[in-house]
Amino acid sequence: VQLVESGGGLAHVGGSLNLSCVASGFTFSNYVMAWYRQAPGKERTIIAQISGGRGITMYSDDVKGRFTISRDNAKNTVYLEMTNLKPEDTAVYYCIRDPPVTLSYPYWGQGTQVTVSS
Repeated sequence: VQLVESGGGLAHVGGSLNLSCVASGFTFSNYVMAWYRQAPGKERTIIAQISGGRGITMYSDDVKGRFTISRDNAKNTVYLEMTNLKPEDTAVYYCIRDPPVTLSYPYWGQGTQVTVSS
């Protein structure tokens, strides 16, 4: 299993960023995929997930209405469209397979850094 996140960077408050995560090593469409994030000094928490077949989505309260998770099973890729960014969205963002997971999850990728400046 390999999960490679990309698309992070620097954004201004109110701006947008689009993250991608390319998966390999498993049958992507069979699995729920999720995005986690870890802000400086805070725990790694789940913010969005999407089911494999029907694409049913769920969001944490702090990103609901601003972030959109989607997937392309033909490309083995899960996306996170982030809009109306806030300084508290500054974090390293990770994608994972089959949530929920703990820090001991063996397939954490390198993550992608998102920094929102005011």
